[in-house]
Amino acid sequence: MRLVRIPKERVGALIGTDGETKELIEKRAGVRMRIDTEGEVDIEDNPEDPLAALKVMDLVKAIGRGFAPHRAMRLLDEDEYLEVIELGDYIGKKSDQLTRVRARIIGTNGKTRRIIEDLTGAHMSVYGGTVSIVGNSVQLPIAKKAVEMILRGSEHATVYRYLERSRATLRIAEMGFS
Repeated sequence: MRLVRIPKERVGALIGTDGETKELIEKRAGVRMRIDTEGEVDIEDNPEDPLAALKVMDLVKAIGRGFAPHRAMRLLDEDEYLEVIELGDYIGKKSDQLTRVRARIIGTNGKTRRIIEDLTGAHMSVYGGTVSIVGNSVQLPIAKKAVEMILRGSEHATVYRYLERSRATLRIAEMGFS
């Protein structure tokens, strides 16, 4: 039995309409979940697949961090991981800075977030005081570095150039995985 806490307002997204999302996760991973209205999620281990409960823990965390369930589902696949970056680690406790930094990561009309997602193939969610990234072992470090560059104050153009240069690495990795 594993326990994960998610924000109360994300419980509905985890359960889904008429429990569809919860059922789909349980069926795909072969685990059982008990979800309470306070955001506590108990995940029962799958005896045939000991890693399943750990993958579901990450999937539940991803949904709790603002991912749409269909995007978080990729965490059940092989070589897919979740990375959660705490913005407070970069800006301290200043709440006025949090709004500014979140805005820099998202960009005007979501442009920066979309560019990072499009060029790396990873998915991103900016929720509360965190930035979460879901991607494979090649996409994730590149997307994470791009986010960290923005958090450290790099110009957006510099981050975009880094992502463009990283495309060759991503293409080579795609050929190896195909």
